[in-house]
Amino acid sequence: MRVLLVGAGGVGTAVTRIAARRPFLGHMVVADHDLSRAEAAVAALGDAAGGRFSAARLDASDRGAVIALLERERCDVLLNATDPRFVMPLFEAALAAGSHYLDMAMSLSRPHPERPYEECGVKLGDAQFERAAEWEAAGRLALVGLGVEPGLSDVFARYAAEELFDTVEEIGVRDGANLTVDGYDFAPSFSIWTTIEECLNPPVVWEADRGWFTTPPFSEPEVFDFPEGIGPVECVNVEHEEVLLIPRWVDARRVTFKYGLGEDFIRTLKELHRVGLDRTDPVTLPDGTRVSPRDVVAACLPDPATLGDRMRGKTCAGTWVKGTRDGAPREVYLYHVVDNEWSMREYGSQAVVWQTAVNPVVALELLATGVWTGSGVLGAEALDPRPFLDLLTEYGSPWGLREQ
Repeated sequence: MRVLLVGAGGVGTAVTRIAARRPFLGHMVVADHDLSRAEAAVAALGDAAGGRFSAARLDASDRGAVIALLERERCDVLLNATDPRFVMPLFEAALAAGSHYLDMAMSLSRPHPERPYEECGVKLGDAQFERAAEWEAAGRLALVGLGVEPGLSDVFARYAAEELFDTVEEIGVRDGANLTVDGYDFAPSFSIWTTIEECLNPPVVWEADRGWFTTPPFSEPEVFDFPEGIGPVECVNVEHEEVLLIPRWVDARRVTFKYGLGEDFIRTLKELHRVGLDRTDPVTLPDGTRVSPRDVVAACLPDPATLGDRMRGKTCAGTWVKGTRDGAPREVYLYHVVDNEWSMREYGSQAVVWQTAVNPVVALELLATGVWTGSGVLGAEALDPRPFLDLLTEYGSPWGLREQ
């Protein structure tokens, strides 16, 4: 398999370190707008690269340049490790070039113009699903939302519905951590651009008798007890792809996503919103320079990929499922925990970016070996979950199941 990886940030670099250890990969072109960053990701692999990695400069917003690189390098698949702003040009370029496509976050949403906290406007992934027939007609697969959340969490949902339950009342993705960063009062462990997008947009909820609807940000707080020593963390509703993906393939009465943010983090996000620093549209400075306030916030904070040596603790991604089995009520939590000390020691990547990166590599291997096949625009829920979970364990990162 020949792969074009677009984005050599924290997640993209972790992808290279994981993929370098797997024999399925024929060649990976690591592309970034900053060529030195792509070259550094390849150079860091050392002998593990085995001649299977190369670096290229690429503007992810330039559809023509992406098509040309895919065709020149004869890439079978484009793996998108950029932020969601670049989903559509990369998604469209892959289709035009006849390549398969895989991302970890879907096309951006737009709130309802009049009732943003009650009704959906443009939902996450809508722009991609609108092109599904074209992908199917071309016989190509766009495997969307396949990081850890969304991604592994969706695999858990399909596995639970198939193997653990007869009927499913509710599926709730729950994400929490006890990570701290030495020397920083506020240092997000993932892209602040994406975090702002997720947390300040109206969260989406699915109910079978109502469909998709929205609520105010940070709604329905609950305390969820996370496993492996993380413990209780307050979680709130956040906009996330699972709620838009799971109901398309899994029969459930209700689907939610809640993120363990913490009071200080929520307060900071609310303040950024209050003063307009979450905006993405450019503002004009007195000297005439135009900048996006959200880009300024991102530039002022440390790069999450550089924080691994200062980070302590664990991160947990998982899916809570409630329903019935053999006529009796049942609740389970399927989860995946990564200890930052382990991921730094084994891969040199901090826990959150490593946990995100391992799942698309597992998916690529399943595609390369023909275990997963399909065409159109699909989420992980549309495919057999067991091979994915087995291969994740083979990668040395097992998952867990807790009866609630």
